[in-house]
Amino acid sequence: MGATTRMEMNQHYSGARVLIYSHDSFGLGHLRRCRAIAHSLVGHYPELSVLILSGSPIVGSFDYCSHVDFVRIPGVIKLSDGEYTSLALDIQLEQTLALRESIIYHTAETFAPDLFLVDKEPGGLKGEVVSTLEMLKARGTPCALGLRDVMDDPAALRAEWQRKRVQPILEQLYDEIWVYGPEGMGSPLRDVGMPAAVEDKLRYSGFLRREAPAARSLPAPVDTSQPFVLVTAGGGGDGEEMIDWVLRAYEAEAGLPRAVIVLGPFMAPLRQVAFGERAARLPQVETLTFDSQLELLMREADGVVAMGGYNTFCEILSLDRPALIVPRTAPRREQLIRAQRASRLGLVHMLDPEQSRDPARMAAALRALPRQSPPSAGAHPGLLDGLLRINDMVAPYLDKRHRSARQPA
Repeated sequence: MGATTRMEMNQHYSGARVLIYSHDSFGLGHLRRCRAIAHSLVGHYPELSVLILSGSPIVGSFDYCSHVDFVRIPGVIKLSDGEYTSLALDIQLEQTLALRESIIYHTAETFAPDLFLVDKEPGGLKGEVVSTLEMLKARGTPCALGLRDVMDDPAALRAEWQRKRVQPILEQLYDEIWVYGPEGMGSPLRDVGMPAAVEDKLRYSGFLRREAPAARSLPAPVDTSQPFVLVTAGGGGDGEEMIDWVLRAYEAEAGLPRAVIVLGPFMAPLRQVAFGERAARLPQVETLTFDSQLELLMREADGVVAMGGYNTFCEILSLDRPALIVPRTAPRREQLIRAQRASRLGLVHMLDPEQSRDPARMAAALRALPRQSPPSAGAHPGLLDGLLRINDMVAPYLDKRHRSARQPA
């Protein structure tokens, strides 16, 4: 695009706004995905403003570029029985949900976005965005739902969405459904039983490319001048089994590559302490809780061991690191399905956790990891075009604003 055309485009989109909702009851994935999209949009449309609604308790721990900001809504957390409770406030869950719904509604009402983008949950947590979707629909504001390439086992997702009465929300309140993956990886709605009117709203973007910062804003938490493999549990709340398996491999065998284990900020404090004590007895293992610039550690690593959540998977592809995926299988089978598909495409190596968790099996995989081929060894054109495609998918809604602004009063 030429300089003149770019300047004209920026003028056209002056004052344009996108509102992104991320329920963030658990983990880091939703927030990091929304932040990547927001940064890509304002990088492409410099006059655009993007506001993120998030319930993550660490939403303020990340850096945001100019024209991107966030509103923190009161946090909730999912319990082991699948129910939710207030994260920090000493009030009933119903009161917390009422606060969240009110903040979401009035933020959208005042911010008046040109596009409302909802991450993963069609109705939001416990249906908290339905009233906002209805209000914006009445205003003529377009709404899009963003879904991962894989949501869950189809039977489980079908039952969940039937319980949440998702179908009428998808049919009546959303203009499009964006899939953050290539069509070649399959549809997240396959065998879920959605009608053709919903299937026709699907738009595939490709995976979301991640860029590591040019340099650290803070000193590196570990020495990256010596070879190492990075072991990351994401948010850490569900990564205990993988971390334990890795540590048992180091406890059982010598000569494994140096490991830097990032436990994750949501891992239970007692488990963090226990893992730290075990690692302290192993000369080849270091641990840390959290690194807001994990991409820089990953870029320096000789290989990555991860559970294969969506965001970590995108980072592995983007930074082209040899990867060993150890997916979780509960409460969702999303990671297992993604890892199986990626393994068939030659993008990663997978250890199936439903088979033996023998330390020798993990040790062999760790030993082979630095010599493993990176994802780029297989040619998959367009695999990481997600952010570029989303920039294009947003354009018609910003154009609509421009056309409306030019109409005489």
